[in-house]
Amino acid sequence: MATTEPIHGIASIPLETVSDDCIEQARAEAAKQNAEFVPGERESLVSHIKTLLKKENAVLVAHYYTSPDLQQLAEETGGYVADSLEMARFGSEHPATTLVVAGVRFMGETAKILNPEKRILMPDVQATCSLDLECPVEQFTEFCDAHPDYTVVVYANTSAEVKARADWVVTSGIALPIVEHLAQQKQKVLWAPDKHLGSYVQQATGVSMLLWPGSCIVHEQFKAEGLKQLIAQHPDAGILVHPESPAEAIALADVVGSTTALIKAAATMDAKQFIVATEPGIFYKMQQAAPGKTFIEAASKGVGATCESCIRCPWMGMNGLRNLAQVLQRPAHEITLDETIRKKALIPLQRMMDFARERDISMKDKGNA
Repeated sequence: MATTEPIHGIASIPLETVSDDCIEQARAEAAKQNAEFVPGERESLVSHIKTLLKKENAVLVAHYYTSPDLQQLAEETGGYVADSLEMARFGSEHPATTLVVAGVRFMGETAKILNPEKRILMPDVQATCSLDLECPVEQFTEFCDAHPDYTVVVYANTSAEVKARADWVVTSGIALPIVEHLAQQKQKVLWAPDKHLGSYVQQATGVSMLLWPGSCIVHEQFKAEGLKQLIAQHPDAGILVHPESPAEAIALADVVGSTTALIKAAATMDAKQFIVATEPGIFYKMQQAAPGKTFIEAASKGVGATCESCIRCPWMGMNGLRNLAQVLQRPAHEITLDETIRKKALIPLQRMMDFARERDISMKDKGNA
């Protein structure tokens, strides 16, 4: 691949950005799945799903960004609410033969990589992620091949095929210690796909890093100007920012961290109010962890903002009680992977988990997207 990117910094790669049509289709499906229930419908669906979970010997795992309905149902049925890696790890430790993943496709794939013997179902396998879409494996492989002297580190928010090309997979919580380790070994890092998280890690570690130019359509919208306006209105609020956000927003944070880290901060900080720059689905667990505290959505307004509704991930919204019941009743949305790809993708994932275990780093504390 002929590139004009700098030796260090964001690569100048002509990415095909996620189309407006793709986003609008996801929003339309999300609206359908989360349309207002008629009286008694929610209760009927929950009861039906509980019966089907038992019938199918299945357990439900839900990401922090899914709807409160799904998170509550996972808790009530012996499932789990967590980040994507912990969702997969919980599934490997649970005796159920079917793992139902409420989240986006790369999460279902990660579950399959770690649990090849289990059936992995999703309410909608078309629920994806802009970071995944903006890192197509053919283009990424060509880019890696053009820089053979770089260690390839990919964020968990990638396809199984991209993971299979990597040397390391990292979550947002464990990225810093792993990249610090690589820096100590004088390795150069090719990072993908989130440029904001990569830049944050690069600045914190000082490692020589080449960044893939992808970004999350949700976190991309958190602008410093909008945060400053909210801070002026709530001067005593704690500022919690996910590191997929732009650097100008990160600079205003009291705590920068993964989903798990932000929930922990909400529980342990003295502030009674928090401005939260990540997908607001996380409020369900924040309110559990810190009852009595108030959580404010960071606005997607300000200089450079382009979308006022993008703080809700359209693909996470495609998960709902309605299609969850459908997939359990007529199992069709199953995640399958080529076994060669799965085995290759397992290597960098296992390397991360071994690193955490050897250094006594709790993955539950470190978390993911």
